[in-house]
Amino acid sequence: MNFETELHKAEGLGSAKNGLPHWIAQRITAVALIPLGVWFVSVFIILLTAPFTEAYTWLSSPWNVTLAIFFVLTAFYHGYLGMQVILEDYVPHEYTRWVLIIGTQLFSAGMALLAIVSILKVFLS
Repeated sequence: MNFETELHKAEGLGSAKNGLPHWIAQRITAVALIPLGVWFVSVFIILLTAPFTEAYTWLSSPWNVTLAIFFVLTAFYHGYLGMQVILEDYVPHEYTRWVLIIGTQLFSAGMALLAIVSILKVFLS
């Protein structure tokens, strides 16, 4: 017979210190991406066949630029959070996991920065 409590069985199986803020951030970005994603896809479909000048004019609006930048930031941050969870769960070696998480963070930040600079270049010219 095993007389161990559930708490005793769970001790030492993992950390329960910092998962909640990460989980909340994932949910907030997921909820924010619902309207932003619908907006982005609808605008993309509309502007897909539009002439360049019309797309350029559309991106010259401060509201559209703000929404586009917010979409880019939210999408890349949400993607980074998801990749971090995958790497933490499935990469067994701590050093490799750490390198991959840092690499993913740098890649996400770099791509988001590139997208924002491209949006601002159109907006400011």
